Amino acid sequence: MDDRPPLQKIAISGPTLASLIQRFSTSPSSLDGLLFGHVTLLTPLNLSDDPSTASSATTTSDESTSSATLVATVTGFISSPSPTSTFYDSTGTVTQTSLRNLLNNHHHHNNHHLIGWFSARRKTPLRPSMREFSVTQSLSSLSAFSSQIQNSSNPNSTSSSTASSSSSFSPCIFILLSSPFSNDHIHTHEYRAYQLRASSSFEPKLIDIVNIGPAFRGHYGSFSPNAAFPVLECDLGMSSMNEDRDGNADKEDERLSVMKEKAKDQRELDGCAEGFEVGRLSRMMGSEARSYTSNLEDLYEKMLAKVENLTRLVEQSNAKVLEQEHYNRKLRQKIRAAASE
Repeated sequence: MDDRPPLQKIAISGPTLASLIQRFSTSPSSLDGLLFGHVTLLTPLNLSDDPSTASSATTTSDESTSSATLVATVTGFISSPSPTSTFYDSTGTVTQTSLRNLLNNHHHHNNHHLIGWFSARRKTPLRPSMREFSVTQSLSSLSAFSSQIQNSSNPNSTSSSTASSSSSFSPCIFILLSSPFSNDHIHTHEYRAYQLRASSSFEPKLIDIVNIGPAFRGHYGSFSPNAAFPVLECDLGMSSMNEDRDGNADKEDERLSVMKEKAKDQRELDGCAEGFEVGRLSRMMGSEARSYTSNLEDLYEKMLAKVENLTRLVEQSNAKVLEQEHYNRKLRQKIRAAASE
């Protein structure tokens, strides 16, 4: 059974690709990691209310199934801790123990499917190496990490066997990134996506960057956001029934001081975020985006004003620090002169 049906393209959101490139650019050396997402079978809808087409409904359904396209969507990634601590050995064979340890250390990707991996190299040609081919071949052979192909009409159902030779998809996607050879002022990064086919060969695939805007609104028809929020401490104090009677006054004062400190921090945070409320920012998306241009410019001007004020404060503090250092230097010279006499 072929677990590698042909993909038409590989879709990735702009923030995910930007995060991947930023992780690569800030890494001290080459980088590799795992790709997560899902594979969807997109079936075109050929609906008609013409009674004359009722007899050909079966034929239309068969044509729609045959013209269905398979799209892999990358929703996230994790990188290896270090170049020497990867999920494969020197020969390109994936070590399942290391792979599972890497997956267990990143719990926020537990609900995502493993669809492939990536490799980021510095100042090298944008061509897969023999070891990268071996890693992809070894990773795609692990049937335990295969995922079900979703159907666009019903995300919870798998694809039909007529549109694909298998309802499962093995992690056979490989994305290669490379940095430029010359050190220019403008940083450019090249990337290319491949799919390992059953013929044991890399097949280049089109990368579709999904961004926010009217032209990309159709991409978010069935989009389900996933965010890993940090654990927030909501308990400000212990229950009064569990507190000891002795020393309640001291504990109450301590709780009040903590609450006052948190309230002060919240006021400072609200002051920094003034004009950038979530309710206003949400209007930048959807049908109100075009009529919201003036408010967007107003928010941008306020942001620039805040940055300018912050710059002036930093300059003033730097001047005070230099003045204090100059004063300390003179004071040390006087002390040394008095000690030498």
